[in-house]
Amino acid sequence: MVKQDSIPLKLLGRLRKKFPQIEFREFDPNENLENEGKELNIIDAVEGIEKVTLITDIDSIKTSRLYSMHDFDLGYSLRLLKKLNYLNGVKIFGVPMKITEQEALRQLTALISASLS
Repeated sequence: MVKQDSIPLKLLGRLRKKFPQIEFREFDPNENLENEGKELNIIDAVEGIEKVTLITDIDSIKTSRLYSMHDFDLGYSLRLLKKLNYLNGVKIFGVPMKITEQEALRQLTALISASLS
């Protein structure tokens, strides 16, 4: 919905072709992630990074104050799932908000390939 957050969605078709063995699905961060297993792999737009980055520490995700449910984002969802013991681990493939689609695809492809090895 927000242009800066849309790069991962724009890359889905190309990622599906490059990695046919992986099921890529679209989710809202507040959408029943607890039903997706205890180990999650997520591709998301991340503010404040310069290159595609693998994030595995949920507690390192910065969150802002909650004023309404609109402020309840992926970071809060993951922390809640961890606290409720629905989640053991997560790999977030963070895509910078200010990156070209071509460069994001190149970096993301390399990082996903490395994580599969």
